[in-house]
Amino acid sequence: MEWISALFTNEGVAQSVVVLAAVIAIGLLLSKIKVANISFGITWILFTGIAFSHFGMEINSQILHFIKEFGLILFVYSIGLQVGPSFFSSFKQGGIQLNMLALGVVLLGVLVTISIHYITGLPMPTMVGILSGAITNTPGLGAAQQTYMDIYGSADPSIGMGYAVAYPLGVLGIISSLLLIKYFFKINLEKEMAKLEKLGEDSPDETVKVSIRIANPAIYGKKIIEVKRLIDKHFVISRVAKGDEWVKIAGAGTVLDKGYDILVITEVQDKESVVAFLGKEICKSEDSWSVIDKDVIPRRVIVTKSAVNGKSLSDLKLGKAFDITVTRINRAGLDLVARANFKLQIGDRLTIVGNQESIDAAASLLGNSMDRLREPNLTSIFIGIALGIILGSLPFFIPGIPQPVKLGLAGGPLIVAILMSRFGPKLKLVTYTTMSANLMLREIGISLFLACVGLDAGGGFVDTIINKGGAVWILYGVVITVVPLLIIGIIARWRYKLNYFTLMGLLSGSTTDPPALAFANATAGNDMPAVSYATVYPLTMFLRVLSAQLLILLF
Repeated sequence: MEWISALFTNEGVAQSVVVLAAVIAIGLLLSKIKVANISFGITWILFTGIAFSHFGMEINSQILHFIKEFGLILFVYSIGLQVGPSFFSSFKQGGIQLNMLALGVVLLGVLVTISIHYITGLPMPTMVGILSGAITNTPGLGAAQQTYMDIYGSADPSIGMGYAVAYPLGVLGIISSLLLIKYFFKINLEKEMAKLEKLGEDSPDETVKVSIRIANPAIYGKKIIEVKRLIDKHFVISRVAKGDEWVKIAGAGTVLDKGYDILVITEVQDKESVVAFLGKEICKSEDSWSVIDKDVIPRRVIVTKSAVNGKSLSDLKLGKAFDITVTRINRAGLDLVARANFKLQIGDRLTIVGNQESIDAAASLLGNSMDRLREPNLTSIFIGIALGIILGSLPFFIPGIPQPVKLGLAGGPLIVAILMSRFGPKLKLVTYTTMSANLMLREIGISLFLACVGLDAGGGFVDTIINKGGAVWILYGVVITVVPLLIIGIIARWRYKLNYFTLMGLLSGSTTDPPALAFANATAGNDMPAVSYATVYPLTMFLRVLSAQLLILLF
């Protein structure tokens, strides 16, 4: 039986893999535990690693360092791929206000951290660990540890210990802040929902179908391509009908005339203007169109060919080539109006109207192969990781900071992933990954990282809590968690009259805390918290990583 003991205690590759696998497996099993419908989730891996290390089951320091950094890279890169497409669009319309409020939460958290540092004299690396745990932000922890390593050439275990001590009450503090705001403003959830329904807070980019009877003399006898030049609105004419006589696919050269009925796809924000310009809205259901339109069918076609990636609809000329009409494009679950300059990406789903033979021909050009989507695009992933590490290693100077600033192994890959997922198709790079593949990459990365952080910090964890004043770190973490959330929450509700469901998502997103989002969704009973969470998440994640590095560099 000695070989079993040696497998866990004698340093080596096999021992390292066994210990890591045991830590992650036990941590994931414990993550299923819920108290009052709240779980610490994957962070149980960190606590399990601390327990293993405390009882002497450690791994080689060099192997530990490599796996920890590689896990961090996989984690932040997959996050960047996920949030990249929405990162820039999140600044549009109401997203600007939400992101500015989230920025306020980040800045206040940093200010509170600096204040506690000066008041107590606690070293800044430890305070950054407490900050990362208090706002449950693991990439910030990784960025802080990497920056400290770059400066001093060695690790500081107190960063990981501060994170582990502050994390449990960090989760509870975020949820408690949401409840305190609800109590302070005496919010009634049923009334909030009634207000929400009354306002009809639809996305202005959401697509709608509308049947219109042509009644504008200015467009009689004109082709659709000419009509679209007369009004600066986004819409697609899918079909044209003349009473009960005939229905046909609408193309760029289709002529419109008095009394013709047309089926239009447009955005919510443009509907009123489009209807007023073309004629008047009529009641004609989709069933009516399908009954009359015997030869025309709508069908979803998926872009899966690399040759199409990055090309616009005008480049492909699908309408002229196949006598079809592209009415909508679904990207990341959102239906968008098909525009001539719309750049297609792998994974886009096009709604095409035409006859069976024409659609089959267009589908052949676009790919339409689910098997192709299941293939991982590893080339672009590893190119992105390499570029991210290069970017993260580039030093740049900020006035007043003695040391050059680096984005590090957390910031560099995160930024490159965001840029590649957004602009990669223009460079003919296929950056598409299925949600399951992205989730697998992310979970493997974060599991390896947390296991290594726990194993690295666990040796002195108990001694720090009992003999070195670590217990008071919990109080510091609570202050860092609650104060910024309450201040911004009150401002958002009192000054900007933010709906409570949106506010819950905002505060959960500004701390990048999935358990708080789960609580908010369960409380709201709708997806409003998830929408605002996703709106502020990309910017918040970037700022959390950057601020953690700057605090290490400046102090």
